[in-house]
Amino acid sequence: MIDEGTEFGARVARHLREEVVVWMTTVTPAAAPVPRPVWFIWDGGESVVMYSQPKARIRNLESNPRVTLNFDGDGDGGDIVVLSGTATVDADLPGAGDDPAYLAKYDEHIARLGMTPDTFAREYSVPVRIRLTNLQGH
Repeated sequence: MIDEGTEFGARVARHLREEVVVWMTTVTPAAAPVPRPVWFIWDGGESVVMYSQPKARIRNLESNPRVTLNFDGDGDGGDIVVLSGTATVDADLPGAGDDPAYLAKYDEHIARLGMTPDTFAREYSVPVRIRLTNLQGH
């Protein structure tokens, strides 16, 4: 789905590798969209992993697993990237505190929150895999 051989695909891959935050939009059981910033790891292929608190976001995903992921553009209407996918709780994933790629990316950010990897993993205890199904942007 992400063709890194194209200029657009290369930009999308750069966002997925380097950005700290992506906006994930879920939908409530009453059909209201709810965008929230999340930390994430891209697997280099067709899925993204994030860790969630066991709260409203998980109820939303259980009600409607379709989500979008949006990166901030360049401020002038360019560099727009919108990924769509299906999110599921994935108990086969390691916890946030045991995910080496996640910790390499977010260790400093976790510390900035005044947390350790263990305390973060206890609070954000639900591993979610988002299987990417569509890509739009320019």
